Amino acid sequence: MEVWLKSDSTSINNDVDFYVSTEHSDSSISIQDGFLYKKNSKIGAHVHIDSEERQEYARSLAGTVEWIYLTFEDWSMIPIENIVAACDQTPTLIAAEIIEPLQAHGAGFALEIGVDALVCSENELEAALIVKSLRASTEQMNLTKPEEVNDTLHLSEVRITSIESGQNGDRVCIDLTSLLEIGEGMLIGSTARSLVLVHGETNESTYVPKRPFRINAGSVDAYTLMADGKTKYLSELKSGDQVLIVSKQGNTRVCTIGRLKIETRPFILLRYVDEKHNEAHVLMQQAETVRVLDNNGGACSVTELRTGDVIIAYNTNGTRHIGVSVSASSEER
Repeated sequence: MEVWLKSDSTSINNDVDFYVSTEHSDSSISIQDGFLYKKNSKIGAHVHIDSEERQEYARSLAGTVEWIYLTFEDWSMIPIENIVAACDQTPTLIAAEIIEPLQAHGAGFALEIGVDALVCSENELEAALIVKSLRASTEQMNLTKPEEVNDTLHLSEVRITSIESGQNGDRVCIDLTSLLEIGEGMLIGSTARSLVLVHGETNESTYVPKRPFRINAGSVDAYTLMADGKTKYLSELKSGDQVLIVSKQGNTRVCTIGRLKIETRPFILLRYVDEKHNEAHVLMQQAETVRVLDNNGGACSVTELRTGDVIIAYNTNGTRHIGVSVSASSEER
């Protein structure tokens, strides 16, 4: 994705791909009489979106011009998305003017495709350059790792040794901006060495409607595994953070937190051991809708668990320092 800066200045910013000027020049793009020019050559059309008819005109140009330059009477995402959809799978590129910094991300990632150039003034330049960098990172990831190939974690079986009352405490519900599938959840635990796979609220329940974007994660002191491989306490999470979602097969993907709910609730304390007899535990809300995965990959309510049951966890060696895995020794109880 490119960034075009609206300016007649002769100063050069190396982060800017082109300047949009009122005059033709070798380093600028200009608009005249509804056409777009680059280095004195006509390269496309300028469409000012002020009605549905103008939107449809822009859509009709898909595949017939190199560039469509969009300006807006009243800036809106919907026309951008509609025009991006029309130009997808065609050679036509889209440049869209933005007039506020917050519009940069919306236009840059419209329909997960985005426009091909953000056109901005100095006021929006920093935001546009950030989105350009994000797009470059995303496109590089797509080149190096095909979409259908996920990183996988080696999940293990752990055996419950006791189930006790955890008294009351502050419980964290994590609401994501993406929908979860049955069999997916987050890794939660009271020790960074062992995290239980806590299932999302994707199953039907007799008493409450399902919430397929939610994970009732556990107590505020628990760890969870983030998208970057670090851990965070649940109390540290905030809207916009990216967390790691894990399936029962160990496949992973990244989701964004939209909202957190912290409420006082009764807890169940699950103590368990792994195959090497290492002890660990996790505190979870005492509720039928809170589920973990059993050794058959099924979602089992924590209120139905019994001593001796086997559930799924992610076990690692080493310890953590400010969320980062280190080889130093430590003991967590």
